[in-house]
Amino acid sequence: MGTEPTEPTEPTVDVDRTDPEYRSWLKEAVRKVHADANRSADTHLLRFPLPAEWGIDLYLKDESTHPTGSLKHRLARSLFLYGLCNGWIRPGKPVIEASSGSTAVSEAYFAQLVGVPFIAVMAKSTSQAKIDLIEFHGGECHLVDRPDEVYEASARLAEETGGHYMDQFTYAERATDWRGNNNIAESVFAQLRLEPHPEPAWIVATAGTGGTSATIARYVHYMQYDTRICVADPENSCFFDGWVREDPDAVCDRGSRIEGIGRPRMEPSFVPGAIDRMMKVPDAASIAAVRMLDGVLGRKAGASTGTGLWSALRIVAEMRAAGERGSVVTLLCDPGDRYLDKYYADEWLAGERIDIAPYRAGLESFLAGGAWTG
Repeated sequence: MGTEPTEPTEPTVDVDRTDPEYRSWLKEAVRKVHADANRSADTHLLRFPLPAEWGIDLYLKDESTHPTGSLKHRLARSLFLYGLCNGWIRPGKPVIEASSGSTAVSEAYFAQLVGVPFIAVMAKSTSQAKIDLIEFHGGECHLVDRPDEVYEASARLAEETGGHYMDQFTYAERATDWRGNNNIAESVFAQLRLEPHPEPAWIVATAGTGGTSATIARYVHYMQYDTRICVADPENSCFFDGWVREDPDAVCDRGSRIEGIGRPRMEPSFVPGAIDRMMKVPDAASIAAVRMLDGVLGRKAGASTGTGLWSALRIVAEMRAAGERGSVVTLLCDPGDRYLDKYYADEWLAGERIDIAPYRAGLESFLAGGAWTG
């Protein structure tokens, strides 16, 4: 004898939030970001002239040739794709970012590309040239007194406007595909393939979010290269001290004078365990190095480039003293025309009590075949 079927005691609950209009907007926004990448050729790998008898090659990955003029163009593209594909960036709602300048310039560009408002939260000390560039790309600047105020101000603006706080300092290391997909590390190794020393002994990066050094280090480990990673840190930044002391809560009470790098706290995207070495570079050395670069290559760059270049040359000096041959790579992060009234202005240096003369003399002596004194 069969049993009679019974009715379910609880109905299935089904909520469908499919939004065809939003999905259509999202597909077009992602297409625009991909199309921008497709239009952009890879950045150049420049050779820095060293005496041939040293047997050491030094290269600078010139990220200033991106459409928005800095290394941060790669990061902004990744962050926008990450935010779009997560459903965080919505039509008509602003994207808000805490930034020291260059990331905001690039994010303003991508916000304009996909058609959403953009607000950059930055310290008042940010160069006027960067503020002008953000506004040129349709962004709005919200200035705060101290660098450590940008986080809270950004979160508050996102809540007030219903927008999305991009939070590069948290998401930089996860938004970029470190296994490849034309990230900066994959690009460097591809460009070195036909060089005398295609696997560099060292790659030197600087840290603003920490995302670049994390991407490069992870890629090197994933590809099983022997290349080591050094991160150069400026004055008034806690990355070096936090790394040395293994203290994730390290902070400092002043903002970095080297725009784009150095932070008052250990940012979530900085991955200490992935890197091999850190250097604390005096600001005067960074500025001396970037001014010297202008004389050697005819290229003005921001002082963050000088921080990495100083550290890279110190490593070259160590290799030379040990009789080692090989290659070293560092980054040309952004153009110097954004800082003509700062790092290239003697009046600004005097006001900050920065004396670059001893460091400049040391660099010139070293490159002429002398010993390293820095």
